[in-house]
Amino acid sequence: MKWTSRIRRSIRAAIISWKGSTFDFTNWFGHTFWGIDNSKLATNETIFSVVTRLSNSLASLPLKMYKNYDVVSNTTSDVLLNSPNQNMTSFDLIRNMETMRDERGNAYALIERDIRMQVSRITPLNPDFVEPVIERETNELWYQVIGDNNTYYIHNLDMLHVKHIVGSGGLKGINPIKVLTNSTDYDKAVREFSLKEMQGAAYSFILEYGQNVDTDKRQEIIEDFKRFYQDNGGVLFKEPGVDIQQFERKYVAADTFQSERITKSRVANVYNMPVIMLNDTEGQNYASNEQLMRMFVQLTLMPIVRQYEQEFNRKLLTPEERKAGYYFKFNVKALLRGDTASQTAFYHNALRDGWMSRDEVRQYEDLPPRAGKADELWISGDMYPLEMDPRERKSHSSNFDSTQ
Repeated sequence: MKWTSRIRRSIRAAIISWKGSTFDFTNWFGHTFWGIDNSKLATNETIFSVVTRLSNSLASLPLKMYKNYDVVSNTTSDVLLNSPNQNMTSFDLIRNMETMRDERGNAYALIERDIRMQVSRITPLNPDFVEPVIERETNELWYQVIGDNNTYYIHNLDMLHVKHIVGSGGLKGINPIKVLTNSTDYDKAVREFSLKEMQGAAYSFILEYGQNVDTDKRQEIIEDFKRFYQDNGGVLFKEPGVDIQQFERKYVAADTFQSERITKSRVANVYNMPVIMLNDTEGQNYASNEQLMRMFVQLTLMPIVRQYEQEFNRKLLTPEERKAGYYFKFNVKALLRGDTASQTAFYHNALRDGWMSRDEVRQYEDLPPRAGKADELWISGDMYPLEMDPRERKSHSSNFDSTQ
């Protein structure tokens, strides 16, 4: 990067704000633009379920800033972890960004800095009005933001950008809902057809007259029958010479269930999620909930978590802070905890094998440290290093002393 570009970006970063004398983005958040809402979340419960599970799972993960494995805090971490902006908590910010990423393929958040270049606010932007562009002179990535009265350009270090996979040569993530267009349209068509079948199933009768009637008379009889049926709560009177039989039209839901299973499978494939998490248990077999959650974390969450971590580390921390060992990290182990028996065995083995202290176990359980001996690594008395002389082992020494 040229030194002139650095100065230009630094000045812009120091003065940029969500609302200023020449621009105002405050009315973007939570607004429906041009009277159009093309979201599928409100019309497809399968996609809504996936996005809700992903966004809630990610926002619920413990997020902390570390320095060489120790939890630390500074101004930047306070903004990200406690109050990203005047309207949001950290949970709201991450869930909002993950929802936009899963719904639109991209999520953006503007990083505002004070005059000392410290992060002061992080605010999500509507992805419909943000476009990544490459500056020809420096070949750097900038973000074109379309405002109410003007167009603004934000350097990539001042914009958090998390996305789904990017196509060849692209800068934006692919919209997963567009990938599912055919599946959602098919699912909608089957549901509408099934609903019509359900609504029409209870209104079918066979009227048999003892004599022939012409077309006009037949239509008059049908309309009179329908009106009488509706006005009298389904009660019918059988007139002489007329035979009324209910025509049984059974609604068969098997096709609907199969369609739902196909839709769930396709949605799960696009979002890279185990289909069992969409309540489709047929053919799914897991030995334990821990095994299921491990699959969910490894195949689904880890790529997402890693993307957020790298965005935070690269754009919220300075190069000097990163060199000093600072970094942000989600604790995915919170989702991998087993049942009580498994967790007890895990801690027991860790303490006996000497790779966890009692205070570290207490930290996992959100208990205060005891310090002293509780902060030391211990090893079981019946285990020894392979290179230790057998005569130095406790059992051998006891036997030797008893013979004296």
